[in-house]
Amino acid sequence: MSKQAEGKDKPGLIDEVKNIFAAHMEQHGLRKTPERFAILEEIYRRNDHFDAETLYNEMLRQQYRVSRATVYNTLELLLTCDLVSRHQFGKNQAQYEKSYGYKQHDHIICVDCKKVVEFCDPRIQQIQSMMGELLNFRITHHSLQMYGICGTCQKARELAAEKATKT
Repeated sequence: MSKQAEGKDKPGLIDEVKNIFAAHMEQHGLRKTPERFAILEEIYRRNDHFDAETLYNEMLRQQYRVSRATVYNTLELLLTCDLVSRHQFGKNQAQYEKSYGYKQHDHIICVDCKKVVEFCDPRIQQIQSMMGELLNFRITHHSLQMYGICGTCQKARELAAEKATKT
């Protein structure tokens, strides 16, 4: 089951993450602003990876009065309370995704078209547990990214190679 399908129908998920976020801000003496909560809600409505600029533009499109700095600062706050995960998929821009209430998963990234595919394999979880025991670590999470060429791009490369040999 994909991360999106897994978390999409969870009743009260947005309320739950808002409560966690509010408690985190309270604990650290930070202001609980409507803008921060609006950003959190937008993230938890999404079912994709996104960059800060995309999130900022979406907030503007929905007529929220937020600055670019507020978006970046809120993302950093959400990272510290594990409500959002950050990834570098071989691009210059960090990509984010919601993380609370979702299973650990990994990514395969096409080096040509930059398509990102999520997957979850229990064998990776077993390796994580085994390595934690072996090295006396309590593993809290991991990040695995594999890079390759997707089927569509492989076909495009083959067609281009065929075309080149015919000329």
